[in-house]
Amino acid sequence: MNALVAWLEKFFLPLASKIGGQKHLIALRDAFIGTLPATMAGSVAVMLNAILRDLPPQFIDGYDGTTIPVIKQIITINGYVWNGTLAIAGLIFVFSWGYNIAKAYGVNELSGGIVSTAASIAGITFSFAGGIKLKGLNLDPATIEAINKAGWAATPKEITATGWGWLPLNNLDANFFFTAMIIGFIATMIYVKLMLKDITIKLPDSVPPAISKAFASIIPATAALYVVAIFYWLFSLMVPDMTFLQWMQKTIAEPLLGLSQGFGAVVLTALFVQLFWFFGIHGPNVLAPILESVFGVAQLQNVNLFQKGGADLVISEGYNWVRGSFDAYAWFGGSGGTLVLILAILLFSKRKDYLTVGKLSVGPGIFNINEPIMFGLPIVLNPIMFIPFLLAPVVSVSIGYFATIWGLVNPVSQQVVWVTPPFLMSFLATGGDWRAPIVTLVAMVVSFLIWVPFVMAANKMDPSLDEEAEK
Repeated sequence: MNALVAWLEKFFLPLASKIGGQKHLIALRDAFIGTLPATMAGSVAVMLNAILRDLPPQFIDGYDGTTIPVIKQIITINGYVWNGTLAIAGLIFVFSWGYNIAKAYGVNELSGGIVSTAASIAGITFSFAGGIKLKGLNLDPATIEAINKAGWAATPKEITATGWGWLPLNNLDANFFFTAMIIGFIATMIYVKLMLKDITIKLPDSVPPAISKAFASIIPATAALYVVAIFYWLFSLMVPDMTFLQWMQKTIAEPLLGLSQGFGAVVLTALFVQLFWFFGIHGPNVLAPILESVFGVAQLQNVNLFQKGGADLVISEGYNWVRGSFDAYAWFGGSGGTLVLILAILLFSKRKDYLTVGKLSVGPGIFNINEPIMFGLPIVLNPIMFIPFLLAPVVSVSIGYFATIWGLVNPVSQQVVWVTPPFLMSFLATGGDWRAPIVTLVAMVVSFLIWVPFVMAANKMDPSLDEEAEK
């Protein structure tokens, strides 16, 4: 065991430190974190609609929340919240992405966010342009009024539909992430490099700083946007039948998301999170580019599918394993499933130091905060804890994964705040599937059985017990 830990310290830890300190990966992680206020608000709205609209029909025949006073209004309000958050999650992310890249290089963050957003939006095709006329109809007055309110022109015999500039929401939601990551990065980096080379418009010192910053960004921002625009134009010549966004979705995003659904990808992700944590490096933060940009995108798509058609649509068209699946079935008490370790310590440990830390860690552990036990026990760089710390989450993930793909439990379709206690977490995350807490319980019991032998083995390593035996 000591030899394995020494090998990991020599070869793995330096690599982990480099990855954890890479500025672009830090910016990507912070970009995802920056979207949390909006994505969590949207997730709350979808979750409330799940509880008020989608869950009751499973237990109450004839229930229709959209016809019940107050509940009907709440459902409508939640829809508005969704429109401004998850429906445009990609648009929110792309601004945060550019902002954090610019921040990493110490240039104007606001302009970085604007450049990233403008460059990414520039390549989206408008969903409708031009006009059509439908004749030979027989429309009633109510239909005519509704059509006219929508901005088209209607008479009893025909409809004239004209419009331009409508951006389809499926170009701005989670589908937008992969395009934004590439185009937003390139555009912002052009802007950043020109800013650092001081290719800017300089104003006298007497000009207010806000104006000076804005003018300084004009040349770098313009150059970045024109480079991206030329790229879009050249791409349209080479691939005339689809936009760059559509091409990215078909050739990169969909295969990558599909790959993430494999058992091997899920297990390796869980394993590396634990390996980073064992050396005191926040695993989910280091692997945020994978957890958020792959599994997180899949989760947002599940959330949107649930909003449109409930659990049945998620099961038929969504993803089986998403970002929240780790929280629901493996990271109860925090990364590593350390809540069951705390329970094992309280029941089987004879070490005073372990019992003290265990008691202090119960409260935070219930809300998935495990730093007290990670660094207080400690688990970090503790050889006796190495095997169960890696093994237990992998087994838990496997239980949740196969329970989901075998249809024993609905896929995770809600984004639930990470401090939600276990059982309630999996229940809410699956849109109110009562079977999810049972799967979580099974995973916790198996993890508990993995932890117990190592907790008991740690009793034999307690120096205080040796001193008492000598007395």
